[in-house]
Amino acid sequence: MTLSPVFRSPSAVRLLQEEGIWDRLSAAIGSQAEAVTAIHGDLEELLDEAFRGPAPPLPDPDDPVGPASLPFLQEYFFLILFRSLFESLGVSEERLRLYAEVNFCVKGTITAADNLFDDQAKSLLPLETGDGARFLSILQLMCFERLIRRALDRGIVRGELKPEERDRILKGLLDQMGRIGQLEGSEEGGVAEIPTPDTMVERVHRVRGGALFALSFIAPRVLERGEVLERMNAAEPAIARLGTAFQIVDDLTDFEFDLGRRSHNLLVAQIHHHGSEPEKAELQRLLDGAPPPADVVEGPFHDSARAVLQRAYLEARDAFRSLSELGFWFPERLADDVVHAIVGLEGVRRMEDLTAEASAGS
Repeated sequence: MTLSPVFRSPSAVRLLQEEGIWDRLSAAIGSQAEAVTAIHGDLEELLDEAFRGPAPPLPDPDDPVGPASLPFLQEYFFLILFRSLFESLGVSEERLRLYAEVNFCVKGTITAADNLFDDQAKSLLPLETGDGARFLSILQLMCFERLIRRALDRGIVRGELKPEERDRILKGLLDQMGRIGQLEGSEEGGVAEIPTPDTMVERVHRVRGGALFALSFIAPRVLERGEVLERMNAAEPAIARLGTAFQIVDDLTDFEFDLGRRSHNLLVAQIHHHGSEPEKAELQRLLDGAPPPADVVEGPFHDSARAVLQRAYLEARDAFRSLSELGFWFPERLADDVVHAIVGLEGVRRMEDLTAEASAGS
């Protein structure tokens, strides 16, 4: 799981448009686009053009929530949401700009590292590396390490932080990334134990998802003071719960992948400990090496999958409720819709099938 799950669900995009969410986020969208532009500009000074490709399109400044801007909004939804939250908590405009740049670099670093664990080739930088997918990820990691330092140094020049605060931010980010990476690394050879669902959520999902989202609070925790810091500290656990919710969803959409590499997966745990006898028998067949059917989650495992999805809903509802109590404007009643919309491209049909079943059974 990275900070790159996006709004793939067309129905969710339409729903949030009808609710006025995209319009409410338009200022944050523009701010995040400026941050991405600044970091891409830094890249031009750090890396030869031989390794750079064309930059992806950014939102239309005159229509930041229009159709042409939608891919950017989908890709950077969480960073945009965080920026809007920080503003509601009282963060100054200057710090909002700094955090947007830093969190973009964090997202890019995590994406590149995740590529290496999952054998993928996603990039948030306009890099041109030929056919080498691993090299793309390694180069992206090296670039973001320099880019985040450059963004913080720019903040020092503007008088927004001191050198020792920059160093505390960098150390805090590395420490937390190390904690998350240690969990990922522990699964490289597969896991032999299947913990109970409760144990897995606390030991795995609150790290892989919760601590991941909480990376966005490292810089504010160092730089903010007084009431703003108090409000930030109150908001951080809610954002961590939101990250936990989306890691739970990730286990549903990535079930076959996780099963194949024997990594922790909440649906596996739910079936193993609480599933019906037919579900347990089917899971054992898959663990013994049988290929999973195309509809394995929403078909044979639909009862356990819906129980897992309900956990994600509860985490997200609690998160948005807590944020609402802090004055954040995002409607708590849309929590379920946000959860089932934030999936990879391959997960859209699966989530829509599960939520349709849940609605039919209610």
